[in-house]
Parts: sequence; C-alpha cells; structure tokens
Amino acid sequence: MITIGQLAGYVGVSIKTIRVYHDKGLLPEPDRDASGYRRYGANDAIDLIKIRTLAEAGVPLSRIRDLRSATDEEFQQALREIDDELTARIRGLRTTQGRLRELAAGHLALLPAEVGGHLEQLAHWGFTPRWVDLQRDLWILVFATHPDHAITLFHDQAETLADPALRQIFLDYDQAHDLDADDPRIDELARRITRATRERYGPGEPPELDTASEIPALIQGTVNASSPAWQRLDTLIRAQLDA
Repeated sequence: MITIGQLAGYVGVSIKTIRVYHDKGLLPEPDRDASGYRRYGANDAIDLIKIRTLAEAGVPLSRIRDLRSATDEEFQQALREIDDELTARIRGLRTTQGRLRELAAGHLALLPAEVGGHLEQLAHWGFTPRWVDLQRDLWILVFATHPDHAITLFHDQAETLADPALRQIFLDYDQAHDLDADDPRIDELARRITRATRERYGPGEPPELDTASEIPALIQGTVNASSPAWQRLDTLIRAQLDA
C-alpha cells in the first residue's frame, strides 16, 4: 500500500490531480489507516493510469466517469471511438503543421493559381491597388469558408470582367469609392449596374453562397464600410433589383 504522494509519483500526475479525480467521482477515495493516511493499492494505480491516458487523449472527465460503469464491450467500443477521434485530430494537426511550414517558407497558397493570375490582371486593367487588395481579401474569405461554391463564383466574376463593357462598370465602381455619397453619379452608376445585372442573368439570380451563410453579409458589409459612396450604391442597387 502506498501514499497519495507515492501514487502520484509512480503514475506521473500531481497530488492535486488525484484529488480532483476523487472529487469528480473518477477514482474512489480510500479510507484512512490507523496513522491517518490514505493508502492506495495496485488497482488504484491501474485505474489512475487508465484515467490519465483517457484524459491525455482529450476525453472529458464526465465521459471518463461514465465509462467506469460501462461493460467491457461498451468500454472497448468507447476506446475505438476515441481512437477514431484521435486519428481525425492528428490528421488535422498534420495539415495545420504543413500550413505553418509553408507559411514559414513563404509558400503558403491561400488562393488557387487562377485566382492569383486574375488578381494580377486587375491591376493591368486599371483597377486601383485598393480594389485589388479588397478582392484578394474577399476571395480568401470565400475560398476558406465555402470551398465548394467559391470557384463557381470566381468563374462568374472572371467571365463578367472579360467583357470590356461590364469591366468598365466595375472600374467605375472602383473609382466611385472617393465620391460623395450624394453625388448624382452614384445614382447613374446604380442604374447601369442594375441594368447590366438583369441583362446578364435575366429573371434568374447571380450565383451566390448558401443563403443561410453569414459570409455574404460580412463581405458586403466589409465593402460598404470602406466607403459611404459604396454603401449608398449597394442600397440603390438592392432597391432597384427588388423593384
């Protein structure tokens, strides 16, 4: 029989941890002997090793407590499930580790190559660095949160900008950033954008993200926050499309 300090040293946990396990009902607390000490046996050490192993695997203490009353078959099934969860976590950590190493080497690719090429083309077409940086940040957000839909949205925008007339509308949108919100040119630009949208998509809707997602609102809010003129332009376009 050994003391709590000896048990803690043998198993590799602190005395405080053992007392927490007592309080949580994970490890039965033995009675005190004639000298006033609590003495632990081999079974206590084995139980503590099991608890420590499960806790280190990330299993919540409440689940570990429930497993104390599980049958051998239930316990083995729980271990298999925990092993699967660990495998998934390890896979995720390895992916994260790979990204960190790419970041350290300066090779982290946040966007597909075709998107990077498109962003470079924007500058050649005359878009401001502000617009290019904004587009880059927004595409990073879209590809990170909606990888299954992002490429469709990107191709739609790329096709739109390939049309010189439509590209000019986007260039005018870019330049409108510094206009006063009440400038009449904002009203005219809103009408042009509404007309071009209806001509391109007809009665249908432009491709968009999941309507349950908060990302579209976040994206538009980010755009609007950078310019009162852009904010009013967005309000006018929405009103005209809904009319």
